[in-house]
Amino acid sequence: MDNLKNFYIDGAWVSPQSDQVFPVMNPATEQQVGEIILGNTEDVNRAVAAAKKAFVTFSRTTQAERLLLLELLLKATQGRLEDLAHAMSTEMGAPITMAREAQADAAVGHLSGYIEALTTLEERTTLANGDTQLREPIGVCGLITPWNWPVNQIALKVVPALATGCTCILKPSEHTPISAAIYAEIIHEAGYPAGVFNLIHGDGPTVGAALSRHRDIQMISFTGSTRAGTAVTKDAAETVKRVTLELGGKSPNLVFADCDLEARVTASVQECFFNTGQSCDAPTRLLVERSCYDEVLEIACRAALAQEVGDPSADGDHLGPLFDKIQFDRVQALIQIGIDEGARLLVGGTGKPEGFETGWYTKPTVFADVCNSMRIAQEEIFGPVLVIIPFEDESEAIAIANDTPYGLAAYLQTGDPVRAERVAALLLAGAVHINGGGFNYGSPFGGYKQSGNGREGGEKGLEDYQEIKTLHFG
Repeated sequence: MDNLKNFYIDGAWVSPQSDQVFPVMNPATEQQVGEIILGNTEDVNRAVAAAKKAFVTFSRTTQAERLLLLELLLKATQGRLEDLAHAMSTEMGAPITMAREAQADAAVGHLSGYIEALTTLEERTTLANGDTQLREPIGVCGLITPWNWPVNQIALKVVPALATGCTCILKPSEHTPISAAIYAEIIHEAGYPAGVFNLIHGDGPTVGAALSRHRDIQMISFTGSTRAGTAVTKDAAETVKRVTLELGGKSPNLVFADCDLEARVTASVQECFFNTGQSCDAPTRLLVERSCYDEVLEIACRAALAQEVGDPSADGDHLGPLFDKIQFDRVQALIQIGIDEGARLLVGGTGKPEGFETGWYTKPTVFADVCNSMRIAQEEIFGPVLVIIPFEDESEAIAIANDTPYGLAAYLQTGDPVRAERVAALLLAGAVHINGGGFNYGSPFGGYKQSGNGREGGEKGLEDYQEIKTLHFG
């Protein structure tokens, strides 16, 4: 953590212009583990100037040259996976096994997906009418990433910028700066030219807004809350820059009686609780066919009671804490709201699990007999809280599933492949996971409605960082 209080600008670790100190906390111990400096507008201008200068030459690199650099980045990343895992376990409470197998693995998985996509991407094509179409890097990119999947989101944004010939400024969450600093060291080791990648720490209202408004930035890619995404869009509007957003979710999970209930419901509960429920695409609304409703409640109850909570530094498949006190208080408040709204509490509830007085741990919680109009069914709780809603038939299930301002993901459990295709076609979501099908690196990720716009990952993720130019020859 030698570089934690510095910014990476123009190929070197430099002292910030700002002197505003921000503590880095371990959510499991509630102890400070470091501190960073929150940048200001001068820091933003310095980073943007470096990226703008570097774009002049880096934008002219060939596809082969950029692929070679990505291969070097892959090698450097593989050498630091354990460092990334421990950083995220410390700064946001991810259990170390999950931090290795999912959080850190994403750095390699997304990078490999982008390498494959760039290998086959044609940057010059001839249209059917004889005109020539070029794909060119869009320019300087401002990249704003969240705390819940720190390196996953950094890789999804930084790698396509580098792959397409863009230059960038990364503003990671101020709550998870350790993994971001390690990633900057990885890029430096890979040998990227000075100014191509820059890292500054800061908060949203200051650094995030300055990036969004900056006239020398051509694109902003943001992942976070819908509220913050709206602010980014407004700030970017005056300069008419491209804005891609990956925002919140309240993903439905439709369970039909013809599926393997024991296996699919158990896995659904575990998927909801994964990452302590702090995933934007978590299947937090379990919609259950009335004919199997009572059986599903029994299975969900068993699965939730079996879910252990534990120290994130220990190996295992337990849950860690929520990432800070503000999030803990929000989750606790929404659990109480669910009780007050009249939902039936099956498992968990308010307060910390027994034996976890220190740390922002919360009880894995399941509500039954929920109505989709309740706040706990409409608002993104971002904790290990599952709500179960009954439905009578397929049409009602689809109506309830789509009755949300979000549309990031949906989940579907059925033994009928024809029904699976039919229902999936009617769900308003960017991804539909059928019978436990997981996300694969290289596939596009993004949502409908207030879950955002644009796509990340693979070929579609590269395209968001490119402009289209048409040549009309006489």
